[in-house]
Amino acid sequence: MVRAACRMALGSARTPSGLVSDFEVDVISAFGEAFNNIAVHGFRGLAPQPIQIDVNWNDEQLVITCVDLGRAFDPESVTPPDLDDLPEHGMGLFLMRTCMDEVDYRPGPPNVLRLVKLRTSAPRPT
Repeated sequence: MVRAACRMALGSARTPSGLVSDFEVDVISAFGEAFNNIAVHGFRGLAPQPIQIDVNWNDEQLVITCVDLGRAFDPESVTPPDLDDLPEHGMGLFLMRTCMDEVDYRPGPPNVLRLVKLRTSAPRPT
């Protein structure tokens, strides 16, 4: 769904060289982390419930909003990962913030996570 939204928002899934755009890779990576965090951490020990996912775009940006009734958390309490250590866990919020132009979380209930990618985002450093 998110891949299709990226392609529709951009009008094309590929760069002129035939590669998948950084835009699409960034958005899919951030959304995957968001969904996994909700499922793994938000609903840990709870009965699974539906997660509402809305994807919208306009000429300026693509916005993904995730709404859930899982456990809330404080994003400011999350310690940034030590990238020199190559951690296997604790990278989700960091990756979302790296890949997206805006990451906004409001604890609930319901919890609302809003991911924004500008269509004119500067390329990530390599």
